[in-house]
Amino acid sequence: MSVEDGSGQGNHPKLRLSGWVNAALDWVFPPRCVGCAAVDSVWCADCQQQLEAEPIAPRTRRLPPFTALAATATHGGILQPSLHALKYADARALAVPLGDRLAATYRLLGWTLDMIIPVPLHTTRLRERGYNQSQLIGERMAQSLSLPCFPSALTRVRSTASQVGLSRSERQQNLQDAFHADPTLVSGRRILLIDDVQTTGATLQAAAHALFNVDAVAVYGLTVTAARL
Repeated sequence: MSVEDGSGQGNHPKLRLSGWVNAALDWVFPPRCVGCAAVDSVWCADCQQQLEAEPIAPRTRRLPPFTALAATATHGGILQPSLHALKYADARALAVPLGDRLAATYRLLGWTLDMIIPVPLHTTRLRERGYNQSQLIGERMAQSLSLPCFPSALTRVRSTASQVGLSRSERQQNLQDAFHADPTLVSGRRILLIDDVQTTGATLQAAAHALFNVDAVAVYGLTVTAARL
């Protein structure tokens, strides 16, 4: 229940104390911009301007079983901290410019697809973070392109260890049978799979295999950035 809903809950002593504590912490340890370390916000107006002005430089690669796979740019510059802020600093508003980048890149590539599906988080990770950053940018992209977005078409049925520090083969083994696709939504469709970053591509590959296993006609992949491999 909101503390401003008129119910009187906003006057509860514990809620008042919590507000004072948070205000005191912000005063002693003010938030800093993830992009430039400026004080008072996790993402400042200057970094927002840089992000919106960042050129789109599509990177494509061949990676089975994808029909085609691309990213809007290499992982670096202002894009790197923007994705970090979205993913780890609760800067959900960044899904708007990042989703718009995906939409603009999609138009440049000239692909024609039936639906957008974001790479899902396992329910445990989703509860910890509170949101799926890939779903947020995918939904913004879908809104810009007037395409349907179906987050429920793909689920992560197995919680996996962090991919950080794993080799390509270890990543693939870690993700084996991690995803399940809904055939009633996927079968016979041309799918655009969305994620924030591609490194080795192991997560995207595992998700794409799950989609083809239930008879997707084609699976394309698009991410905001791709690592230099």
